[in-house]
Amino acid sequence: MAYIPHTERDRQAMLAAIGVPTLDSLYSSVPADVRFPDLDLPEPLSEMEVMAELQALAEANVDTRHYASFLGAGAYNHFIPSVVDHILRRNEFYTAYTPYQPEISQGTLQATFEYQSLICALTGMDVSNASHYDGATALAEAVTLALAHHRGKRKTLLMSPSVHPHYRQVVRTYMQGMDVTIHGDESCCTGPDDLVRRLDDQTAMVAVQYPDFFGHIVDFTAWAEAAHAAGALLCVVVNPLALGLLKPPSTFGADVVVGEGQSLGIPLSFGGPYLGLFTTKNEYVRKMAGRLVGETLDSRGQRGYVLTLTPREQHIRREKATSNICTNVGLMALASAVYLSVMGKQGLRQVAELCYHKAHYAADAIGRLPRYKIWNSGPFFHEFVVECPKPVADINEILLEQEIVGGYDLGADYAELKNHMLIAVTEMNTQEEIDGLVSALEEASHD
Repeated sequence: MAYIPHTERDRQAMLAAIGVPTLDSLYSSVPADVRFPDLDLPEPLSEMEVMAELQALAEANVDTRHYASFLGAGAYNHFIPSVVDHILRRNEFYTAYTPYQPEISQGTLQATFEYQSLICALTGMDVSNASHYDGATALAEAVTLALAHHRGKRKTLLMSPSVHPHYRQVVRTYMQGMDVTIHGDESCCTGPDDLVRRLDDQTAMVAVQYPDFFGHIVDFTAWAEAAHAAGALLCVVVNPLALGLLKPPSTFGADVVVGEGQSLGIPLSFGGPYLGLFTTKNEYVRKMAGRLVGETLDSRGQRGYVLTLTPREQHIRREKATSNICTNVGLMALASAVYLSVMGKQGLRQVAELCYHKAHYAADAIGRLPRYKIWNSGPFFHEFVVECPKPVADINEILLEQEIVGGYDLGADYAELKNHMLIAVTEMNTQEEIDGLVSALEEASHD
């Protein structure tokens, strides 16, 4: 027997409130041929038959277990040790993965504290929050921090065009109606000198990416110095796995470091849920959105963990909050903490080195093909751009026929990069897969 919480009197009151006389009239805009009970539904099936049909539907999807994938652009296919999933599925964590109140269990608080400590060690920054929803929202919250730091007196943001285009779109969405001007990301041909020249006394923050969206590895020390000389903050968007090999952004003088943590033990999952990393210097901690777990001693001198420092406005006084984020993706943060703990410093470096060397092997081989050209002009990590002889969509169709997921079509976001493909190579790509990609690209180039 179904439980229906609303009485007939409740339903009539709600209909009256919205000015609709009956339930039938409420659904009048729904075409009659798709309205209950005239739904064209199949005959009922047994559980066994339903399972077989769902399995068949699932197997129609292309996935990285059956196809070689060279698609990155912010979400990457990495090996995840089985222990990560085993820890996540423990009831102690799985049933309370978005804890809210400060009275939550010590175990959950300690796990979050360990996550924060590991992310600080990886980025070289002073403090990490308990995570955001994804890398894009983390960048948007960094902008909010910069505006709050300048108390609204500075309203300009300089954003490099080599920051992920989807991240830049999210920032623009966040800034709607806030009288904020965004410069610098109009064209992928905007050079670093052009961006720095736009710095003035109205600039709140400069945002760059490391490695950038095209895979380039750039030393942003000069950018940080120029930003600080103008009184602005520097935000660096990172690929955290690359920091197993590259020097941390703290060495550039970064004020805020954000990024997407999906590469740290979180599966692709057809787009999420993912993990937003957010770290900063101690001096900005009270302007940081989200939550922060601290370590302390109780009245008996025993070690304990508490939510601390972040303003209560984030949680209970929304009209005075600097952000609407007051929780975190705790289960994903736990996954990355387990991953980093299992891999350790040497394991993380080994994965990063494999990504680096395999990507360069692929780039060298593709660069020797007669109708392809490597677009990158400097050192890169595990992504690189290939200029193709025909539309990327056409090439990817041919690759898919050979059970290869091709790269990202950059023409969708950069008009200047029409027929350019962003290729990602990780430790999961074997030499045979890379050689297969090269052969398939050569075949795809023929008219």
